[in-house]
Amino acid sequence: MSSETPLRVGLIGTGIFASQRHYPAIASIPSSLQLAACANRSVDKAKKFAAIAGIPDSKVYDSLESLLSDPDVDAIDALLPSQFTLQAVKTAISAGKPIAIEKPIAATLAQAKEIVAVARSTEIPVAVLENFVFWNVIPEIKSLLGQIGEVIYFSHYCTAPFNFNNQYLDTWWRQKPEHVGGFLSDGGVHQVALFTEILGQVNSVSALATQVREQSGDVDTLTATLKMKSGVLGSFTYTSAVSNPRINKLSINGTNGTVIYDFSDKANATLMLYTDADKAGKVVSVPDNVQEGVPKEFENFAEAVQKQDKSLLKIPPEKAFHHFAVIVASVESSNNGGTAVKVAEP
Repeated sequence: MSSETPLRVGLIGTGIFASQRHYPAIASIPSSLQLAACANRSVDKAKKFAAIAGIPDSKVYDSLESLLSDPDVDAIDALLPSQFTLQAVKTAISAGKPIAIEKPIAATLAQAKEIVAVARSTEIPVAVLENFVFWNVIPEIKSLLGQIGEVIYFSHYCTAPFNFNNQYLDTWWRQKPEHVGGFLSDGGVHQVALFTEILGQVNSVSALATQVREQSGDVDTLTATLKMKSGVLGSFTYTSAVSNPRINKLSINGTNGTVIYDFSDKANATLMLYTDADKAGKVVSVPDNVQEGVPKEFENFAEAVQKQDKSLLKIPPEKAFHHFAVIVASVESSNNGGTAVKVAEP
């Protein structure tokens, strides 16, 4: 395969997210990727997606195995419930084809560890699609940390109003989630990915969680105290089950200043820098596309596959394991009355 030839992708799982996010993202980078085939256990659903994505009926399948056997498919984009990702990774690697899976990496830590082991055993790229890692604001924030002295503490506070019309509430595997934490891990791993990309990995967690909305299927509200591997302390609050307003804010405090990233209004996110020399603070320019990481994660996957170099992946299974393990440790801590729990290693 030439590095100048677009990667031909076979997509399995043709639901809401495939139509609304994956297809538009892939279509936006035709020099890197093209959709060559799709699959769903319901062929009718697969055909509906194929019609939207311009995939011929001859390239519509009802299983991953059929998709993998197509010689026109170079790699797999798997949008499957988390409990099925381990088997999908094993099947794709056995067929010799790269695969990208959605977050959270798996339904349980045991499954996640096995995915890491499979990925480590091969040179074939296995990617986890975590678009928050590709936000342009991350290098912006990291570039400011040197101006606030030694980082001592951070607070990551994300609350969102519950949406009773959320189209994902009708998804069967979200109504009765097998993945730890349900909606909490589904959305929470995004937030963990954001602050760990800036501040490094979490060592231990002391947390309390509760379920506010019956429709969530599991705990949906979390507040946690964190100790990072660096020694930095932090707090993490996350819920999508409350009322208005939406508040999304990351504050990083150092010995000589503070950085605050407020993305409560996604269209008008602000990055502020406060220092001892400028206590009034100033707004730091944030790129317009700070919120859009989906095409970038696919570009990254395509590059790793084209160059046959899995080290180019920004979100290998090891990193996605950590994002999920932080949520799992938080739920475990809550179940134990808030006792500190060390975050598991893959």
